[in-house]
Amino acid sequence: MGFWTCSALVVGNMIGSGVFLLPSALAAFGGLSLFGWLISSAGAVILALTFARLSRLNPSAGGPYAYTRDGFGAFAGYLCAWTYWKAAWIGNAAISVTLVGYLQVFFPALRDPTLAIGTAIAAIWLCTLINLRGIGAFGVVQNILTALKLVPLLLIGILGWFSFHPEYLRIPPVEDLPGGGGYATAIATTAALTLWSFIGLESATVPAEHVKDPKRTIPRATIFGTVVAAAVYILSITAVQGVLPPDVLMRSTAPFADAAQVLLGPWGYYFVAGGAVIACLGALNGWVLLQGQIPMATARDGLLPESLAKVNKHNVPAHGLLVSGVLVTLLVLIDGQGDLVEVFNVIILLGTMTGVVPYAFCTAALLQFLAVKPEAFKPRERGLLVAIGSLGFVYSMWALYGTGQQAIFWGFLVLMAGIPLYTWRQWRNRVHGVATL
Repeated sequence: MGFWTCSALVVGNMIGSGVFLLPSALAAFGGLSLFGWLISSAGAVILALTFARLSRLNPSAGGPYAYTRDGFGAFAGYLCAWTYWKAAWIGNAAISVTLVGYLQVFFPALRDPTLAIGTAIAAIWLCTLINLRGIGAFGVVQNILTALKLVPLLLIGILGWFSFHPEYLRIPPVEDLPGGGGYATAIATTAALTLWSFIGLESATVPAEHVKDPKRTIPRATIFGTVVAAAVYILSITAVQGVLPPDVLMRSTAPFADAAQVLLGPWGYYFVAGGAVIACLGALNGWVLLQGQIPMATARDGLLPESLAKVNKHNVPAHGLLVSGVLVTLLVLIDGQGDLVEVFNVIILLGTMTGVVPYAFCTAALLQFLAVKPEAFKPRERGLLVAIGSLGFVYSMWALYGTGQQAIFWGFLVLMAGIPLYTWRQWRNRVHGVATL
């Protein structure tokens, strides 16, 4: 993969379910969501700079896992990989739910829960089959879908400002904020919700062995993709919030399509809904790639079952893709019931929590490298990198707080549930005389 395919992976993995259903999730917070966007955008740029520098230091397959492993050892690396892997398939459950929400525009019968769940699962396995065909097939599909998804977003993002109602973005009274708490808690929550849109900024670091000139390509694609996504998000989502009244927006399962109908009439409604379907497919396709790549690097080091590292004739980790596909399917079956926006909010807060934990590991790893391997960095950049790593770690911890007690509770259980598997692998490797880290 070259610069443009890596950039398409980064942009495609970020611009998906988050942007197309997030206006509904943010509607209850009104103008407070703008503070959340500013914080999450600034934090995302800091994290992108972190991954850009780490990828130049060590362009290894596995991305966050490899950086954490090299910084803190095998066990920390395993916990990072375990959590990041869960973030990938939890995120894919959210993307598939959003995909169904926009397909309902064309097929109202999908409002039936059984049909909706079946369609979400079919989308997951369609993208799994594409990825099983190899990086070449993935790259072609990803480049096309990423280019197509930007068209409706930019269209609404520009036209929406000509029909913008500032009063729709007023700051609500504190007693009307969802979940209780004050404005500080609400801003933290909106920052966590909007951060979901940036989960994936590190995507180009994961399949490093498939990237041309990774030390140069990955950092450029990571920073470029993050900046592009941030600009598109703020332009388009704020426009939607200014076009639709908050009470209407909160109930919408296709907010961009509803805004397009106001701006352009019926044809705009269907045009943007189609663009949202394409965007979700692009994001799903990109994250399915990572579902196989994340456990592959860990399995190669003997920390997960070796079958997850096996590749097929197209040089892709087929077993990892298939196992991950089954796990996403089970999550959709379990959580696919109920109101679409409510399901989306629960899944993305849990997905954000499990996605931010690797960010905390990696920002700390950058500081660790600066402390124990200062010779690997130019003297004039060390002070700046200390600031970037410190701010990135503080931001990651604050974002974890913003995901809320429920997400942290379940996310912590997900994290701890992986420890017995690590212990079993260490025992099995010792019994069979397999070298481990």
